[in-house]
Amino acid sequence: MKKLKVILIIIAVIAIIGGAMYLGWSIAKPEKSERKVTADVILTTLHARGFLVTQTYVFNEPILIENKEGTWKDLLFGQSIEARGNMEVNLGVDLQKLAEEDIEVKSTKVVVSLAPAEIFNTRLVGPIDVKNKQGILKRVLDSDDGYNQALTELTKQAEQAANTQELLEKANTNAVEEVTRLLQYIVKDKEIEVLIKQVEENIESSI
Repeated sequence: MKKLKVILIIIAVIAIIGGAMYLGWSIAKPEKSERKVTADVILTTLHARGFLVTQTYVFNEPILIENKEGTWKDLLFGQSIEARGNMEVNLGVDLQKLAEEDIEVKSTKVVVSLAPAEIFNTRLVGPIDVKNKQGILKRVLDSDDGYNQALTELTKQAEQAANTQELLEKANTNAVEEVTRLLQYIVKDKEIEVLIKQVEENIESSI
């Protein structure tokens, strides 16, 4: 019986000592420092993403190029090009254009103001179907397959189609959602608000 009491006393002492040591360590251990979120931290994070593509459109509209003067010379030197091809236009926001004044860190909220969406690039997807009619002498003296002219005109037409209010607004909406998602990784304790600056001259009428 005495032996059992001794064992219980030893166990109690060990438990008390262990508890005291744990309590002391808990009080003395350094607190984990959190990275303070500043405008500079947010700016660096967003700049690292470069141009953020938020919307892609593919257009397939035919074009007609008439290199003619409307005179008898057209029979000899005129040219008519009909072409069609899939043109991909990528829209988005250039996050490297963000400045420190575009970011406001408040006590309970972070506000980021983005420039409106713009065209990032336009590229041909697949082949171009080109029908090229040339005057008699042009075929002999200055033959042109019409490919480069067709590509230039298809690119111009696709960018005009993409640069409308309706399509740009879709790209803007996606930009707000994507940047908000990116900020959620670094802003943990504040509300996030992402805005699009109003620059009307960047938006063409979709009439």
